[in-house]
Amino acid sequence: MTYAAASLSRRSYLKLGAAAAAGAAIAPLVPAFGQSATLPRITKPIPSSGERIPCIGIGTNAYNVTAPEDMARLQQVLAGLAEQGGAVIDTARVYGRSEEVIGELLQKIGGRDRYFISTKSSIGGPIADPAREVQTAFDRLKVDTIDLLLIHNLHALDQLMPEFIRAKEQGRVRYIGMSTSVDGQYEAQMAGMRRYPLDFIQVDYSISNRGAAEAVIPLAQERKMAVMINVPFGGRGQGSASTFARVANRPLPDWAKDIDATSWAQVCLKYIVSHPGVTVAIPGTTQMDHLLDNQAAGRGRLPDAALRREIETYWDALPAA
Repeated sequence: MTYAAASLSRRSYLKLGAAAAAGAAIAPLVPAFGQSATLPRITKPIPSSGERIPCIGIGTNAYNVTAPEDMARLQQVLAGLAEQGGAVIDTARVYGRSEEVIGELLQKIGGRDRYFISTKSSIGGPIADPAREVQTAFDRLKVDTIDLLLIHNLHALDQLMPEFIRAKEQGRVRYIGMSTSVDGQYEAQMAGMRRYPLDFIQVDYSISNRGAAEAVIPLAQERKMAVMINVPFGGRGQGSASTFARVANRPLPDWAKDIDATSWAQVCLKYIVSHPGVTVAIPGTTQMDHLLDNQAAGRGRLPDAALRREIETYWDALPAA
């Protein structure tokens, strides 16, 4: 079963929109969802196939949970993703129980074909059995087909890639690639991009961290590889808090209306996915209000090249947090 674009029900928008009323600490962070519900969904093509996927997904590095109340909350988020027309869920072996949690919750929700599931291999330590490394992802996710399988942070790249290619040839994995989220691995990542027939790369990129746009993303464009963006709000740990602190209590500039952005989170995400080489961004999402806000960035208009430059100039002029 694979992700397929579909016109999804809007029956729960009013219910989900109520969650947005709770708001967040940074204003304006959570929009009224009704303002964006009627705007067209933005999809972007995977270069190797032409398949189009929604440009805003979710990251699940915080899905390592067991408590029933946490499982229920995350089930609501995953169900809400599909109900709003989103699809991409990114996880990894290193995220604790994340793969297992997603597998369990998607079985409860149903509609596997509404989701595009991406996962990543182990990091650290030797890989004794590449075939077992791949099979473990299937076992934990409880699926017959994985949409995207990535070698995480380039670990055991040359050892694992033949098995990844084999799994794709067998039709068990639809797309393959590799990931990084640190500048120090960019050169090695680009070497791997030149060496292997990848469909995707994953890399860090944000308005406050634009290094990947210098060489990594242009090489992906040249090699016709899709680009999935991790840490889109500026980095791990306090990176996103620092990003939002720079605009705390600042009104949105007038140009935000030109891209249908009603929050700073949407400005940040729209800036990312407006890059012609970027396919999808995966902000970490565990709360319904954040899901509503982030998914609204995947609708309406995106900045053109001139507005991208204006956004960069605006951002660079802000005082440090």
